[in-house]
Amino acid sequence: MALTINNNIAAVNAYRNLSNTQNDLSKSLEKLSSGFRINRAADDAAGLAISEGLRSQVGGLKVAARNAQDGISVVQTAEGALTEVHSILQRLRDLSVQAANDSNNPNARTNIETESDSLVAELNRIAESTNFNGTSLLKGNGATGNLKFQVGAGSDVDSVIEVNLSGANVKSVAGALGSAMSGAKFAVDTPTAVGGVHTFTITKAGIDTTVATANLGAPGDFKTVQEFADALNADADFTKELTARVNADNELVVRAKNGGAVVGGATAGTDAASGTGAGTSSAIAGANGLDFSTNALARQSIDNIDESIKTISTARAELGAYQNRLEHTIKNINVSIENLTASESRIRDTDMASEMVNFTRSQILSQAGTAMLAQANQIPQGVLQLLR
Repeated sequence: MALTINNNIAAVNAYRNLSNTQNDLSKSLEKLSSGFRINRAADDAAGLAISEGLRSQVGGLKVAARNAQDGISVVQTAEGALTEVHSILQRLRDLSVQAANDSNNPNARTNIETESDSLVAELNRIAESTNFNGTSLLKGNGATGNLKFQVGAGSDVDSVIEVNLSGANVKSVAGALGSAMSGAKFAVDTPTAVGGVHTFTITKAGIDTTVATANLGAPGDFKTVQEFADALNADADFTKELTARVNADNELVVRAKNGGAVVGGATAGTDAASGTGAGTSSAIAGANGLDFSTNALARQSIDNIDESIKTISTARAELGAYQNRLEHTIKNINVSIENLTASESRIRDTDMASEMVNFTRSQILSQAGTAMLAQANQIPQGVLQLLR
């Protein structure tokens, strides 16, 4: 190698190597301090793109796991309320069985109906008040009764679980009990004016059926509303479709045995619209759909309640199945999160042990390069020996 002054090739070479070593040392320090192997796209362009995709999926799955847990909370809220609904229905059934016994006098049957009225009112209150974050759970939840929970990281249909709450429609169950024995009530101001032939129209599913009673006698035959109700219940045509009783307000209550609306006909006698009686009438939905006035109606009430119990039992079974499904969904999501995080870590995270080896190597090379650059800078000093 020529001995020159203007260009110290040895020093240039030592400087170039030292610069590369310093650059490697800087990158090692960045990786060791951040914990990431990829800190910028230049570190690994393809790896960065893959890891960002995995990171998005992991983040979405973490939120999806929380969504699924919220779904479980919704189901638990609904099912918890249905537990009390079941208790109420079981009590109503006990009352129906009690009322089916002819050892009960009219006063006892009235007391049974009073408790039944209160329990059905509580069913309605539970249906109205049970909600999760403002969403009603026991009212059918609109037309579909479906709640959709996002339990996946994507927008595909497999990322959604639908929970159908239509079967848990306590409002409908309470309504069925409240309308199964609907009818009409008649305030009879002058019972002695009631007599002759009476007609009642039953409307169910849009179809009218008219029941005409036998001639119940002259107006003076009935001195009380109860006597009139007894006369109606003694009529064979009337009892095929209808039942009559007197409520606490001394009003005549006529109900259909098979459900449906009941109104007085043109010759009902107790209907002021007919012009033949002194009373007035108005439609009622029934304090409840359970009638305990006779043994036969009480037994019919047992059947009605059994249907409601079956409906709620099915709804609770479905909610339990949804909860189990969501719990398994969460477990599966957590496994996916673990595996995807491991994949993202292998691509993006720094292997600290390996990087420490690189850092130590670069550190030693940096020290050696600095020393060699100093030695290379001394080489031109040999020219002075030639000039002496």
